[in-house]
Amino acid sequence: MVRLSYACGAVVPLLEKTISQALHDAAAKFPDRDALVVLHQNIRLKWRELDAEATRVARGLAGLGLRPGDRAGIWASNCAEWVLLQHAAARSGVVLVNVNPAYRSYELRYVLRKSRIRALFLHEKDARASYRDILEESRTGETLELEHVVWLGTDSWEAMLAGGADFSERTAQPHDVANIQYTSGTTGSPKGVMLTHHNLLNNGMGMAMGLNATEQDRICAPVPLYHCFGSVIGSMVSLSSGATLILPSPQFDARATLEAVHNERATALYGVPTMFIAQLTHPEFDRFDLTSLRTGVMAGAPCPIETMRRVVERMHVPELTIVYGQTETSPGLTMSAADDPLELRVTTVGKPLPNTEIQIVDPRSGTHLPIGESGELCARGYMVMKGYDQDQAATEAVIDSEGWLHTGDLAAMRPDHYFSFKGRAKDTIIRGGENIYPREVEEFLHTHPAIADVYVVGLPDAKLGETVLAWIQLEPAATATEEEIRNFCRGKIAYFKIPQFIRFVDSFPMTVTKKVQKFLMREQEIRERGLEDVAREATA
Repeated sequence: MVRLSYACGAVVPLLEKTISQALHDAAAKFPDRDALVVLHQNIRLKWRELDAEATRVARGLAGLGLRPGDRAGIWASNCAEWVLLQHAAARSGVVLVNVNPAYRSYELRYVLRKSRIRALFLHEKDARASYRDILEESRTGETLELEHVVWLGTDSWEAMLAGGADFSERTAQPHDVANIQYTSGTTGSPKGVMLTHHNLLNNGMGMAMGLNATEQDRICAPVPLYHCFGSVIGSMVSLSSGATLILPSPQFDARATLEAVHNERATALYGVPTMFIAQLTHPEFDRFDLTSLRTGVMAGAPCPIETMRRVVERMHVPELTIVYGQTETSPGLTMSAADDPLELRVTTVGKPLPNTEIQIVDPRSGTHLPIGESGELCARGYMVMKGYDQDQAATEAVIDSEGWLHTGDLAAMRPDHYFSFKGRAKDTIIRGGENIYPREVEEFLHTHPAIADVYVVGLPDAKLGETVLAWIQLEPAATATEEEIRNFCRGKIAYFKIPQFIRFVDSFPMTVTKKVQKFLMREQEIRERGLEDVAREATA
């Protein structure tokens, strides 16, 4: 008899509470243990202090006139205020909208308009950009619902706190939307993924179980909070287990991360593969004592097998785990166990997390496939998003009538219920853990007056996993250089979306029905750029 590819994680009681209630519980259970350590701000908060500060910031949100269901955006790199706003918004029933700090005016304008953000929290500037200037440019000529701009680390933040007002914490319910994170799809338009308290808390609990995390653990998380990796696998795992969350720097810095592990005696370390590689190759690597490490999470991009082995051995992380998922699933779907043999951890993405159903189907027909056959990975359970904000059609396109979310990713299930990741059915590019959607970049490049047509694909890259290539057809008689195209992009789209490689062409490979064959573009580039070995490198 043919066994179909279906697996369900362990069934455990789900948490039926809000993020705010979970914070109260942690404060009562671990009042004097470290909850949050932000090294670049020299801030340390115990659980009782984090609980109290969350209430103070929630009062500040109420003082701005924000009510349950209103949206507040945070457009910032990692800082203590980010975590405080995450808990304060959840406490007051306000929906927190994560805005990527790499966004520039083109993207910020879209998110402000689409999400209906009433208050935006941000720093005025950092080494990478003047956020004040970008915000002003994004608001030019726009009618937005944005009423309040609060500048972090200034009197503006203090004034917000001083103007606090009463609010009703009992308004928020477990299945209310707590967080909106922007992702993109095949249409190229960013979509707001609506995640509930229930989604986030239980996903954090499931991954904490996979890490065997307790209040004795200290999690060093150099991953961005605007991403699910930081705000869920970081913050929610910490909340559900009582473990300390350590933020070593505003953006990833290899030396700062190594130093944080050394000085804070971290027991867990997070990162995408490129982050671990940067630490392994840092010239001062041998100066730091990493023997306190026990576990960690590598996620965000397919992990080269050899990288996993080197991290486990050289960074002393015997229980390093792999997590696979996507924003629409809060994000974790599968996870390797901390005590899995190394070979199993480096060749699969683990098995379903608790209360998580997974099946493999034919991406064209939807037919349920047997064990061992590659197809589209579909997931069902508590972790599936509430939907895309204000986009019912897009929601129905990925969540079917039986509640299965179609991930667009290709995988195969083994008889032991572990899954091997095979690639992306969609043409998503994952560059160093950042999702890049070619259609979105193409639509922006089409605004250049010299460009007649353009197609974007991903190329394999030994360091970043993938990088961005653009094939560009110019308007008749028009001229342009590669650097001119990149300069056009700078300051308007995120740096990681700017094409690293550009080829000017007269035509594109097409089918008889005039559909562009991107795979032929990619194959040609791999061949002509000598990337065959990189393309063949084994991944989990």
